Amino acid sequence: MLQFIIKDVLGTPAILVGLFSLIGLLLQKKPVSDVISGTLKTIMGFVILIAGANLIAATLTIFSQLFEHSFNIQGVVPNTDAMAALAQKSYGTETAMIMVFGMLVNILLARITPLKYIFLTGHHTLYMSAMLAVILSVGGVHGFWLVLIGSLILGTMMVVCPAILQPFTRKITNSDDLALGHFGSTGYLLSALVGKAVGKGSPSTEELKVPKTLNFLRDSSVAISLTMMILFIALVLVAGKEFTESQVSGGQNFIVFAIIQSITFAAGVYIILAGVRMVIAEIVPAFKGIADKLVPNAKPALDCPTVFPFAPNAVIIGFLCSFSAGLISMFLCPLFGLSVIVPGLVPHFFCGATAGVYGNITGGRRGAVVGSFVQGLLISFLPAILLPLMGDLGFASTTFGDADFGIVGIVLGHIISFIH
Repeated sequence: MLQFIIKDVLGTPAILVGLFSLIGLLLQKKPVSDVISGTLKTIMGFVILIAGANLIAATLTIFSQLFEHSFNIQGVVPNTDAMAALAQKSYGTETAMIMVFGMLVNILLARITPLKYIFLTGHHTLYMSAMLAVILSVGGVHGFWLVLIGSLILGTMMVVCPAILQPFTRKITNSDDLALGHFGSTGYLLSALVGKAVGKGSPSTEELKVPKTLNFLRDSSVAISLTMMILFIALVLVAGKEFTESQVSGGQNFIVFAIIQSITFAAGVYIILAGVRMVIAEIVPAFKGIADKLVPNAKPALDCPTVFPFAPNAVIIGFLCSFSAGLISMFLCPLFGLSVIVPGLVPHFFCGATAGVYGNITGGRRGAVVGSFVQGLLISFLPAILLPLMGDLGFASTTFGDADFGIVGIVLGHIISFIH
């Protein structure tokens, strides 16, 4: 029963956010019809968002397959989703306990400290719990102390990560009603600070002046489709017709396949943006109930695509610059005696795109480009440094990808080894 509540209910982002929406509406004593409508629309918005994210992840997996074959590169591909799934096979109970108590610590800290953030990105809460369980177990910490230390770290991060970004999130959204709840926060903070340092006087990515003949590029969906089309067609040409059609496309013509995949990717982004708009429209009014009753002035901290609609051009610029940094890092890591980290398209898209938005808000186009590039270097080197601290899981062909996982894992792992 406990496993059902923790893994299937609290570990499902849509249900978790829906529960918070339900509680908020009930605390406001809204009519039954409003409670049902608000709760279902919140869940539906998240389901739409996840559907878009899954669509993007599927096309990026194909992209990675073509990329690895085309350039004959073998290495570790960071994928936080896959790594968390592997970790739960060996550390499932520890992960579940850290997650539940970590969420309680989050609510307690939001109540008694000035950091009034409730972290609602359920899958990232689960992933961080899994990583903490692995690092602590490998370091020889078990039982009560493992759960206590893990949940205190998790709960603290759930209020600190949104807090360090809030000055920039406020500028992005033109509102103080929302926060960003995503464990790539140190990368986004770095991007914003780099943007501030290099972007003085640089216009926003959203002010790009496009010639009338290229007006269609002002539509972000069209721009993303064309950008990805160029990349996909280049890759299938290098990979070759035979490989693409026999191993990847299921017999579909390789050029047609590349075109469809690029448009599918853009459709995924479009779906994400639609889901985000629906979630925001429902969660903010519903959250007022929780803020007023349980945690006065609390802000919901939501997943990183929350900021995508505010700077669609920065999203694609951030992705491309972060991925470019990943490609360069692939050759730099071995020079430092680190494992080869093959750039994972999923972390580089979601984290790079978000870094682009934060870099843009402080430094315009230059900030978006340089900030997301630096963030791309960060999420390439951190997984390589983290690998040796993962025990047997360090020999898997994947690892945790986003910045906060790397920083927390590395610091905690070294503290434990120092104490022992």
